[in-house]
Amino acid sequence: MAMDDACDLLCLDLPHAERIRAALPNTTRIEPAAGVARGLGDATRLRIAAALLEGAELCVCDTAWIVGTSQALASHHLRQLRTAGVVTSRRDGRMVMYQLSDRGRSVLAVLVGVDNGTAVGTDGGGDAVLEGADRV
Repeated sequence: MAMDDACDLLCLDLPHAERIRAALPNTTRIEPAAGVARGLGDATRLRIAAALLEGAELCVCDTAWIVGTSQALASHHLRQLRTAGVVTSRRDGRMVMYQLSDRGRSVLAVLVGVDNGTAVGTDGGGDAVLEGADRV
């Protein structure tokens, strides 16, 4: 028999529940955090953020190649990450360069369990990622 997820009777511990309720951050503080969570709530965006954690700053072209998407899709995801406050961007001539914001770096480090300052050690298939590879 499957367990029902609801109580069968009203069993409110009002003093305990009210202490917790009073300690919760207000909506004004929660909304930015929810935006960051939404921004990183897609596997491709999370991979892009991990690539930025490893690469510090990347242009859209490099980002697309690293995560295996089109430039248009990478640009779309980077724009969503920027809107969520996870990345910042700057124009360098005809290129747009992206890097993790301080908040994005902190959140991502927790999500991917970074201890040594890098998030990417393999390409996901067990092959080591080449460091310092030349631009194509």
